[in-house]
Amino acid sequence: MKRFTIAVGVESTTAIAYPTTNARASMILAHGAGTAQTHPFMVAFGRGLAERGIEAVTFNFLYAEQGRRPPDPASKLEACYRSVVDTMREHSQGRPLFIGGKSMGGRMATHIAASPDPDSDDGEPAADVAGVIALGYPLHPPGRPEKMRDAHLPHIAAPTLVVQGARDPFGTEAELRPVLARMPAAALHVVEGGDHSFNVRGKQAPSKRETYDAVIDVMVEWIERQA
Repeated sequence: MKRFTIAVGVESTTAIAYPTTNARASMILAHGAGTAQTHPFMVAFGRGLAERGIEAVTFNFLYAEQGRRPPDPASKLEACYRSVVDTMREHSQGRPLFIGGKSMGGRMATHIAASPDPDSDDGEPAADVAGVIALGYPLHPPGRPEKMRDAHLPHIAAPTLVVQGARDPFGTEAELRPVLARMPAAALHVVEGGDHSFNVRGKQAPSKRETYDAVIDVMVEWIERQA
């Protein structure tokens, strides 16, 4: 792992690179609302991607970097993410660049991918990326299906992969499929028995490491098809 600093306007945040030899693509992963980039989930996915030939980079949103709660407003979260995208584009050596994250981090990635470039006359996205991966997409708050967070999703032109636990209270497979069907190029992978963080219950359930490895394999196979 290699730590480095990324400027975000007049502020800055810390990022961690998980380098790999002869990387086939680069992937930015953002953390969820209640964690930071050093959470075991984020570290496991960063390392797992690098072990499979995908350069991974994680970062802290500014509120997490500064030890604050609750998360910043969406506009500030998006600005931070865009700064990371801009930095990575300069250093990715032309490799396909994918963006995504866990829960809120994945949601912010979809916002960026859906946002038009204000300097474009034909609606080109502000962040030209090869694809988007949302790990546990928070389609709505638990128990509040009327509070859907899907209005922007059909505007994402880039290929999009959503990995969702079958028991995720933030959005079920049945709720997600019609939403993803309205997107130009979206795919869904369901972690059977998994919750919002892909934890699977039961005596015969796979270990957390086995579940993570299976999800990372799905991610890498999907990335390679897009790249």
